[in-house]
Formats: sequence, structure tokens, C-alpha cells
Amino acid sequence: MHGGSRHGSRGQARPGARGSGTRGTPGRTTAQRGDRTGGGKADRSAAGASAGAALPNADRISRLLEPVVHALGLDLESVRVTGAGRRRLLRVIVDADGGVSLDAIALASREMSARLDRATEMGDLPYTLEVSSPGVDRPLTQPRHWRRAIGRLVIAPLTGEAAAHNGNEAASVQGRIAGSSSSGVTLDCDGELREYSYAELGPGRVQVEFGHLEPDEDEEPFDEDQGEED
Repeated sequence: MHGGSRHGSRGQARPGARGSGTRGTPGRTTAQRGDRTGGGKADRSAAGASAGAALPNADRISRLLEPVVHALGLDLESVRVTGAGRRRLLRVIVDADGGVSLDAIALASREMSARLDRATEMGDLPYTLEVSSPGVDRPLTQPRHWRRAIGRLVIAPLTGEAAAHNGNEAASVQGRIAGSSSSGVTLDCDGELREYSYAELGPGRVQVEFGHLEPDEDEEPFDEDQGEED
């Protein structure tokens, strides 16, 4: 990593991605990098920055990091910045078909750190970068989310006409994802296959199943639109 004179010692921050990566919730990997501080800026921040200073804009950071993440063959799922006093935590979630390994998370963390070192989006205050993959509690809101959850038991609220057919606007459907396409999903509801468009479903939630055997990792999931962009 390297940075210009503005970033000072940022490029010398502790590389926590390799050594501090940990396995989190099921289906989730995490890596962290050490605090990022600018040479000489930390003292100025401590002396003059307000504890209530505005947080960096997450949308701007997303636009900055998205090309880096895509170049690694990953999807940028979310960016969140939180702060406590003069310290910030930048949480970035990435994902890919087949999941994301800890090595991929570590590489993404290094590449994103280098990109942030050359930019101004995080401002002058010190921060910690945390890169992880989604946990099972991530809502299914995009076609790729549903595709990557094939074989999992999910529950989702029904919207519009789908709810009206059930005579209950608050109705939901629960089933195992049997297939997906760019337009919708097929759910196995107690042996009955039902097709829903994404417009008929609200955010899906994967249900935790204790003792359920996961499909073989080498087995390709059924995807009606393989190779198609979401």
C-alpha cells in the first residue's frame, strides 16, 4: 500500500487482514485491517475535531470501492460507517457465487485499503476497515441473493396480487428455494413447487435449520439463467 503526503503513515498501518481474519456466523468470513491514521493528522484531529463530526458518506465510499471489488470478481453488498467519538469503523460486505474464502476477503481488504489511502472519502480521523461476507441473516433482496441461497429454507412476505390471492395482505410464504431466474424463484412448499416473481416477494429470510445437511460444495445449484447478469 502507499499513500501521498496527505495520508502520511496510512500506508504503514498494521496489516491485520492476514493474521486477524476470523470465522464468524455460518456462511460468513471476516477480516480486519488495523487503524488507519494520517501522518500528523491524528494530532490535529485530537486537538481540533469535534466528537460529533459528520460521518463519511457511505454512498461515496461505495462508488469508490465498487470498481476494486468487481475487479476481484466479487459483489459489493453494503458499506456502513459508524463512529464513536473520534474513531470510525468502516464495515464492507462482499459476496460471490459459491461464497467468499478468507483469502479472498484478505485480498479485498488490502486492495480496498490501498484505494482508500489514495482518496479523501474517509476524512482525517482514524478508522478501522472491516471486510466480511454476508451472514445467514442477510435479507434476500436481489436476484443474486436468491440464486446463492438455492437449497435453503426461506420465508418471505407476499406483496401485491400474491398477498391478495391469499386473502391476507400480511401473508407470507415459506419454502425451500428449488430454482431461480432473472425474473423470479421456484419454492418447494411442502412438496408443492410454486413460482413467484421477485415483484411478488418482499425481502426473504433464510431460516436456520439445525441438523439440516448442506448440499455438497462442489455441486452446481440449479440456475435457469446461468451466465446472465443480475
